[in-house]
Formats: sequence, C-alpha cells, structure tokens
Amino acid sequence: MVSLKREREAEVDDDDNEDGVATKIGRGRVDRRSRHCPYLDTINRSVLDFDFEKLCSISLSHINVYACLICGKYFQGRGLKSHAYTHSVQFTHHVFLNLHTLKFYCLPDNYEIIDSSLEDITYVLKPTFTKPHITGLDKQGKLYRAYDGTTYLPGIVGLNNIKANDYANVVLQAFSNVPPLRNYFLEEENYRGIRRPPGDIMFLLVQRFGELMRKLWNPRNFKAHVSPHEMLQAVVLCSKKNFQITKQGDAVDFMTWFLNALHGALGGTKKKPSIITEAFQGSMRIFSKKLPHPDLLPEEKEALLLTEEYQEQLSESTFLFLTLDLPTAPLYKDEKEQLIIPQVPLFNILGKFNGNTEKEYKTYKENFLKRFQLTKLPPYLIFCIKRFTKNNFFVEKNPTIVNFPITNVDLREYLTEEAQITEKNTTYDLVANVVHDGKPTEGAYRIHVLHHGTGKWYEMQDLQVTDILPQMITLSEAYIQIWKRQESDSDTNNHTGA
Repeated sequence: MVSLKREREAEVDDDDNEDGVATKIGRGRVDRRSRHCPYLDTINRSVLDFDFEKLCSISLSHINVYACLICGKYFQGRGLKSHAYTHSVQFTHHVFLNLHTLKFYCLPDNYEIIDSSLEDITYVLKPTFTKPHITGLDKQGKLYRAYDGTTYLPGIVGLNNIKANDYANVVLQAFSNVPPLRNYFLEEENYRGIRRPPGDIMFLLVQRFGELMRKLWNPRNFKAHVSPHEMLQAVVLCSKKNFQITKQGDAVDFMTWFLNALHGALGGTKKKPSIITEAFQGSMRIFSKKLPHPDLLPEEKEALLLTEEYQEQLSESTFLFLTLDLPTAPLYKDEKEQLIIPQVPLFNILGKFNGNTEKEYKTYKENFLKRFQLTKLPPYLIFCIKRFTKNNFFVEKNPTIVNFPITNVDLREYLTEEAQITEKNTTYDLVANVVHDGKPTEGAYRIHVLHHGTGKWYEMQDLQVTDILPQMITLSEAYIQIWKRQESDSDTNNHTGA
C-alpha cells in the first residue's frame, strides 16, 4: 500500500515536470486517472434501467442522485458519508453516473471518468434527436437491435403495465404515433421556453410526456420496451389522483383530461393555439331546440312552442374529438339461445353529424333536441365510440361491432355547404385504433397502430407487440380511433387497406 502511494506520488511529480501540465485533483485540474479508469469493464449494461423515478433507493431523496452502473441501483451523493460512497466501499462497485449532470465518477477514489465508450449510456438516459432524424422517421422502416438482443421498430414499443394502467398506456401509444405531436415533443427546444406561473405543476406533464416520447422513439435502447413510471406519476399528481396506476380507468376520460391538460400546460387557451389544437381541433354548428315538459297538456305545449324560448338556437363550438353513439344492443337471445353481436357501419353512426339527424338530450330540468354539422375538419380526427352507459347501479357495455374501412373515409357530406367549398381534402385514413376487451369495470385495453415507415399494422398490449393484418382490425370492439387526413393522392398508396 505504501509503495503504491509512493509510485503515485512519483507519477504525479513526473507529470508535473512535463510541459507544466497539472494532473493533481483540484478545481480546474484534470485527474490523470479520468481517461484510464480500470473499472470500466465492470459496467453491466443489462441491469441499467432509467425509466423509474430518479430517487435514492435508501434516503428516497431526489437531490444529487447517482446510478451505480454495476447493479443499476440509485444512490444519493458521492461525499465521504454518502449512500453512493458507502455502496462503493461495501460492494466494490466503482462506476457511478450522475443522473442530472450526466457525468461519470469513480468511487471511492472520487474522480470524474472521461471516456467516449460511455456515450451509449448517456444516450439511453437522455435521448436527443436532430431535425433530419425527426423528418426521416416516417420514411424508413429499419429494425434496430436492442442491447438485450431483441429487435424492434422505434415507436412500436411495448409499455409496461405496472398494475392497472393499460387504459393510459394505449392513449400514450396512440399519441406517440401522431407525427406532428411526436415531432413537437421529440425536440425539447420546442417547449423549453414556455413560461408558467410559479408553483405550476402542470408543466411536469409536458416534460414527462416529452421524455417518454423520446424513449419510445430511441433507436439505441438497451431493451425493446419502456416503463411509463415517471409519466404516470406526473399524471397521478397533476390529475389530483383522478387517474391512478393501481386502479383501472376509462381511456376516453383519460384522453379528454390529458389533451386539455397538455393544451393548458403548453400555454394554450380558447383563443391561443397549441400543438394539441393545431393537430386535433375542428369546429361544428349545433342547432338546439328546447322541448316542453312531457307532462303538459297538448294546448300548453303548442303555446310554448310559439314562444321565442322554444325556437331553434344556432351556436358554433370547437371540438378535440367526436363522440359516436352506438345503437342499443339487443336484449333477447336468438333462436339458437345465443346473444347476437350486432354490427353497424361507421357511416351510420356518423349520421349524427349530417345536420339533419336530431337527438334528444335530457338534463335535470329541461329536454333539448340537438343536431350537429361540421364546419372545419382537423388534420387528425379522433372518434370516441360510446360503448359504456352508466346508471345508478352499474356500468353497461355495448358490444356492437363497428364496420369501418381502414382507408379513404370521406367526410365531405357531414360539412356545411360553405365548408364543403373551402375544405380541399376531406378523406381520412386510420392510424390508431384503441380496443377494449372484457367486462366494463374490469377488461383490458390494446391498440392497433400503423407504422408510417413500413406501412404495416401492429397490435400492442402492454409489453407484447405483434404484427396484425389490417382486415383483423375491423373485427375488434373499437373504442377510440385516430384518423389522419390525406394531404395528397400519394398518401393512399402508403399503407395497406382492407
């Protein structure tokens, strides 16, 4: 030990004499060992997982957290009595990464490690994307190999179901495959400068969603799946525990809250746009007519209908998604003692927006007849098929299958006459389809996603990713659908239709 110390001192003296290069540890000086760390071969990349919350596994503190690159655990600090220092001495694990500054250190010797071979670890922790890389994402379908040997397509990556959060996973996966939304969040510069009031926690949602998006599209992952742990913790916090990791929720409720929360956190208002409204917001006309109380006498009803209050009112409204109502499911079994699973074409349930179909809406006091007509179509149109009805006792699920084409759905007939002249492209292709299987209160969610680069469809359920024929998609109990407007005729040739 003493001889080793003398040798080191001699080395330092020799180096100090050469060209006056300082190698002693100190502020502004470089340690000679930084570029020749003997412990780099002990790093175990297969245990590294940066998806979880960055807090010390002992003190549970967020401050100054280091990851041990040998066992993958997180520890606080690197001073003499810190948890990382103690761990390095106790288990002889020497290489640590500061999760905030992305610098590597050797403990207990406490010097910074500078080595280009570690760049792949920092990239997994914090992936970055250049503009050329982002623009090329939809043009190539190259398979990448993860460190654990599995091959995957960036963007078509399984999300871990921690307990009962598959309702959120499918929505996050659907949005990660909407190109304008994805491109915006892949570049942190797009939203880094947004100013929020002090103490505002909602911006955490934007940061975490951006981090998740970059992990899902990372071409250099160590494993072919991602855990949305940090994203979901931000959801629990920002929604004030309305949406939880441990309790099954409703995908449409989550999507509604998530879109509005993201829009607000990005500085959007009713008048000020954000990337959310640019991608998904359309507008419609609502014709509303008040109905007299059904218990009134016929003469009284007729008298009321002549008053101004009971005349048809016209209002304009914006929307981020359209709710489609299913016809009621049959109550009785057929002659073979089996329940018929009814089917309905998509265009039948879209008839709600043709400007002629009237629907009665009941409130606590009053009844209204409403009809709808679209005035502006967004680049990406979201349909929510209303499968669940709640009453005082239980939730019922409508199992009706919606028959829809995968491509070339023309919505021109649902626009007003003026909008039909101004709107050039009204044809849409399906890009994401969220499905609910099983009972209404339990059940599970899965999603079908179109990969733009290859033109193939994939089914994702938690960590499982399989390719699927487009003809099979229409047989599922669709719940949420995202449709992309065709920009030109060439779009129709990009993927397989059914």
